[in-house]
Amino acid sequence: MIIVLKEQPEQQQLHNLTEWLHGMGLEIHTSEGKHSTILGLVGDTSRVDIDLIQALDIVASVKRIQEPYKSANRKFHPLDTVIKVGDTSIGGDVFAKIAGPCSVENEDQIIAIAAEVKEAGATMLRGGAFKPRTSPYAFQGMGGEGIDLLLKAKKATGLPIVSEVMDLSQLDLFADVDVIQVGARNMQNFQLLKELGKSNKPILLKRGLSATISELLMSAEYIMAGGNENVILCERGIRTFETATRNTLDISAIPVLKELSHLPIVIDPSHSAGIARFVPTLTMAAVAAGADGIMIEVHNDPSKALCDGPQSIKPGAFKVISKNIDTLRETLKTLD
Repeated sequence: MIIVLKEQPEQQQLHNLTEWLHGMGLEIHTSEGKHSTILGLVGDTSRVDIDLIQALDIVASVKRIQEPYKSANRKFHPLDTVIKVGDTSIGGDVFAKIAGPCSVENEDQIIAIAAEVKEAGATMLRGGAFKPRTSPYAFQGMGGEGIDLLLKAKKATGLPIVSEVMDLSQLDLFADVDVIQVGARNMQNFQLLKELGKSNKPILLKRGLSATISELLMSAEYIMAGGNENVILCERGIRTFETATRNTLDISAIPVLKELSHLPIVIDPSHSAGIARFVPTLTMAAVAAGADGIMIEVHNDPSKALCDGPQSIKPGAFKVISKNIDTLRETLKTLD
């Protein structure tokens, strides 16, 4: 349920209303706009008398929300959420460019790539320390040592770092990681999501391989219900009958999520295609569709990468993509 207040509501009446709602065991999420304030009620609202609230002088309207996700719902929070990450942000007018290797392989590699993607316009550095792999014989990542190397790259370049957590037991190692990524396989690891809800650290939540948009938003709700509202949604391609690409990028997820939720949306064209030459085109499609950022795998020598080399691009190619993103975004502004 949401309560839309009139402009400049009388404060004593507002206090009395919120106290009464809290007394019914409801949580209240407040969103303040230029001309109105919205109170989003989370909990069992079946006992709330809509007519009684509607009759209050400070109330403009009352609406029941049918969707099970409340905190992630745009009806609760009409304005786009902007999430601060270090000296940059995701959402609003800032377009995030997250780039780096699929896996951290050694110190020279990660620091060199970090420097090159920063020079090319990246705003954050991605890098896997723990890698969920289909084969138990594939490279599983460097673990805690990989986190340490990411932090060295951050110190050398100033770029905030993004890395994936796979298990609750690893969380202590992520204390200095700027954005914690939840991978597609863990999108419905509800115990992990609940624990991340206790943090105030930005969480990049990837859509599951076969997850619906509603299921993605419900997973975001798990994190937000715990008190952490710093959630970034990530569309990374879904599994369909098509085999020409590794996954199928659901470009329509961008406008749908923009309509349903206020949370920023990042697109991962690397995992969507699984083929490096398609990454530039999918990136431009994501920008045109209204994404808030992209996350691209960049490796200095993809043919020798220990993980996902076929979908990784070289730093020079990322530089071209970065410039094209800026050009396209400026062009789109003239069309508004």
